[in-house]
Parts: sequence; structure tokens; C-alpha cells
Amino acid sequence: MPRKDFPSLRLSDIAAAAGVGESTVSRVLRGNGSVSEETRSRVREVAASLGYVPNRIAGTLASAGSRVVGIVVPSLTNIVFPDLLRGAAGRLEEANHQAVIGVSDYDTAREASLISSILAWRPAAILITGLEHDPSVLSMLKATRTRVVEMLDVDGEGIDIVIGYSNHAAGSASADHLVRRGYRRIGYVGHDINRDLRARKRIEGFEAALARHGLSLAEREITLAPSSVQAGRDGLERILARRPDLDAVYFSNDDMATGGYFHCLARGIAVPGRLALFGFNGLDVGQIAPQPLATISTPRVHIGEEAARLALSEEPAQKIDVGFTLIEGATA
Repeated sequence: MPRKDFPSLRLSDIAAAAGVGESTVSRVLRGNGSVSEETRSRVREVAASLGYVPNRIAGTLASAGSRVVGIVVPSLTNIVFPDLLRGAAGRLEEANHQAVIGVSDYDTAREASLISSILAWRPAAILITGLEHDPSVLSMLKATRTRVVEMLDVDGEGIDIVIGYSNHAAGSASADHLVRRGYRRIGYVGHDINRDLRARKRIEGFEAALARHGLSLAEREITLAPSSVQAGRDGLERILARRPDLDAVYFSNDDMATGGYFHCLARGIAVPGRLALFGFNGLDVGQIAPQPLATISTPRVHIGEEAARLALSEEPAQKIDVGFTLIEGATA
């Protein structure tokens, strides 16, 4: 249902802020008519600062009730996000709503552009990933009154409804587990934590837990490429070349950890006798390996289902922590 805490932005609001008439604002935003370049720039600047997005349906769907729900995820190459979409799309289909999906590639500016495009169609709701967004996103979402659900993270403030788990706590639990098992020379292999902020929160939680045990990361290897099995295999090879004495490696996710496991198989490195491996997400590929991967399992399909349900509900703004499960596996 539409959120009622923010009023809809009207052309008259932009006109008042820009000091021009509504007809001038209309011409500028439609991109036609005779308007000076100075006025055009001022109107566009004011519209952007107020979070204005054009209404592509000119009230048609708004009057009947939109059946469109926008979903923006950072990637489709990691099974985490198709799982999330599977849960959300199934619930939306049951409710006779249509998902419109965008992929941001972990780029906050691209995410903002996708959200703007989706909001132009006045969706019934929008589902987005994580809690950190370009500043323009908050302005747009407030201005349109659209119901918003942020998924897969609870470490921070949300816009409306938040559902996920604590990435910081997941990292902390992973470190505690490895330390309890007796590992002390622990390295980290991950993908770009400047783009994937949830991965950054996990390694921050991991390091904070190590510090509580009087330890620190012995070495780290971070690739600027997206996470993948190949990146994990190459990353483990590089970190072991620098620190062959490591007794455990924590990976940013199961894709990376699976690649690390393949490297160990290829090089005859005993797991976990010589080197322990620990991942994140609880992907099927890690659990059907000859030695099931030690990892953290996250309820991605459930989060997608609940996100879709909440998006179409009249429930108040809230934060829901669905938690996670540590899988001991056989690699740590």
C-alpha cells in the first residue's frame, strides 16, 4: 500500500520553489516549449532536489491501483539474488502483481537511475537491496509515497520496511567459530567491499570478533572483480603464495569459498587438516561438495516472499531480523 507519511510532489511545489509558473515547469519537464536555458536549468535543479520523477502513466494506473512492483538487485550472477527474486515473484504472482526487475551491478548511481525509471510508472511498491543508497534515492522515495522494502541487511536505518539479517553479526559468528576450533593464523579472500557494502559489514564483524579474542587477520586478498568461483580460486592461490602458514581462510561468500576449495583439491592441500575454509550464504553448490562447506546459511527465498507480502500490506514501517544459521560443514 502507498505510504502516507510523505505527501505526493506536485508541479505546483516545483513551480513555487523555482519561482515560475506551473505551465513553465510542465514545458521544462516534458522537454518541449519555449523556455530560456537559465529557467530550464533552474527548474530541473529544483525538481531533482525535491526528488521529482515523471508520471509516465498520467494517473491511469494511479486511479485504478498499480499492479506493478519494482525490484532492484545488484547482480544475477550470484544465486543469492535469483533466490531472492524467486521468493518475491512467487508471492507477487499469487497477489496478481507483476514484478519489474532492474540490476544495478553494485553501482549506487545506476541503482538510483533504475529506481527513478521504475518510480516513473508509479508502482504499488518497490523492493531494493541493502540499506545504503545514493542520496537522491531517499528524496525520490519520500516524494512518491511508494511503499519501500529494503532486503538482506538490518545493520542501519531503513526508509520504510527492512527485512534481512545482520551481516556484521554473521561475520562475527564466523570468526568465533574458527577461533573456537583452534585456528589462529586466519586470512581473508573477498571481492570488492567498496561496492558490496554487505560484504564489508561481514568482514568488519569478523575482524571485530577476532580482536575480542586478541587476534587480527594475518593476511587479506581482495579482488576488484565481482565475486565468482574463479576469483575465489585465484584469490586463495595468491594469498597462500604470500602467507603459506595460514591455517584458515574466511571468504566473502560461498562462490569465492568454492573456488578456494577447488584450488585446494588441485594442489593437494588437505582441508581442513592443512587449511580450513569458511564461506557465507549456504549455497547448494557448497553443500554438495565432497566435503560440505563450513558457512553461514541465509533464508533468501523466505526474505523475498516476506518482502513481497509486506510490500503489499498496510503494516507500519518496521525492521525484521530473520537471522541466519551457522553450518559447521566439513571444511573448518
